[in-house]
Amino acid sequence: MAGAGQRKGKKDDNGIGTAIDFVLSNARLVLGVGGAAMLGIATLAVKRMYDRAISAPSSPTRLSQSGKRSWEEPNWLGSSSRLLTQDVKTNLSRSLQTLPTDPSAADTDFFRPTKPKPSAKRSQVELKKSRLRLSLQEKLFAYYRRKVAIPADEQARAKQAAVDICAELRSFLRAKLPDMPLRDMYLSGSLYDDLQVVTADHIQLIVPLMLEQNLWSCIPGEDTIMNIPGFYLVRRENPEYFPRGSSYWDRCVVGGYLSPKAVADTFEKVVAGSINWPAIGTLLDYVIRPAAPPADLTLEVQYDPERHLFIDFLPSLTLGDIILVAKPHRLAQNDNLWRLSLRPAETARLRALDQCDSGCRCLCLKIFKAVCKSNPALGHLTASQLTNVILHLSQEESNWSQDMLADRFLQALKGLIRYLEAGVLPSALNPKVNLFSELTPEEVDELGYTLYSSLSEPEVLLQT
Repeated sequence: MAGAGQRKGKKDDNGIGTAIDFVLSNARLVLGVGGAAMLGIATLAVKRMYDRAISAPSSPTRLSQSGKRSWEEPNWLGSSSRLLTQDVKTNLSRSLQTLPTDPSAADTDFFRPTKPKPSAKRSQVELKKSRLRLSLQEKLFAYYRRKVAIPADEQARAKQAAVDICAELRSFLRAKLPDMPLRDMYLSGSLYDDLQVVTADHIQLIVPLMLEQNLWSCIPGEDTIMNIPGFYLVRRENPEYFPRGSSYWDRCVVGGYLSPKAVADTFEKVVAGSINWPAIGTLLDYVIRPAAPPADLTLEVQYDPERHLFIDFLPSLTLGDIILVAKPHRLAQNDNLWRLSLRPAETARLRALDQCDSGCRCLCLKIFKAVCKSNPALGHLTASQLTNVILHLSQEESNWSQDMLADRFLQALKGLIRYLEAGVLPSALNPKVNLFSELTPEEVDELGYTLYSSLSEPEVLLQT
């Protein structure tokens, strides 16, 4: 037959190939020319796949550049198990070498739902904090303009009234008590340092005593039985060579020590009992009268119909490099102690820091002072304590630009709460001095509670 002749011309590859050729040769007789052609195409495709499957592999499976398997069929499916195992080991080794070793680098998106990235959460939190900070910043500046700042004309009028009173007192003392050894009196306080807030209502008149250096010495409070740093005893020395009366101030000695209370009483007799203040007030167009107790050595001056100024007379002395003032300890049993004067040095350091970087330290201090002055529950906090809180914070933070006011205000508030919780606020100039030593435990608790209650919403402090 015709099919037999065709099979003789073909290479006898194997039995299956011969069977396929036989089917193709005789399909024309059954299906006709068109059907045989379609069957031939299909059969040829099957045969080619079979031929490629039984051929030896030329290379392992290749991946496209995109990482997916190529559309071409692998040509090593019919290889021996030994060759297959060797190729798999080689490819597996190469694949393992390219895997990331950091577990955090693994892509786990297929195993759990997508969650917001930590960086996104942090950015949202920072954005919220930034908005709150800007809001507090605006409120702080608004509070300063509305409540804290004192008009320039009011400050000028108050300073002029203080200068006039100081001149009258100086003239009186020189005329009536020429033997009283005094240095030149001078005005001091927050009004002269541009740190007074709300109203220009108080100033200090410093009255320096002249002491013989060989007759007096200072004993630190921590070296006494009272053990109070920041205070001093002023002892009379060499009584055997310079008996009592050798110094004008021997009249104020109590128990061998110069008593600040006795010195203050001496000036009180002069200020309140010897000077005709109504007559001087008429001359100066002021209303002047000694302040009511318990404000010792204080004059009240009405220089405008609705404005009053309180002038505190503050005796002071200097021995070596130590400056002391006759401002006694709050506890009565320590009234023989002179107070170490740190305020001028604290103020000078604060202003110097602000001048170096155009900072907002003084602005922050003035806002705190106004808050404490307007809130009776915070009335026990002094300007010195608040100044030292900011000085301590200045050692930790270097950026005190105006746009950082809200951040520094909150930090100072938190720092003040921490100091109250510990019951200790060391002086920035003399760490041995605890500026909270004169507060009672009940006062510390009240201050801490008031400030802590405002920590979650500091704007409350600005509403007083």
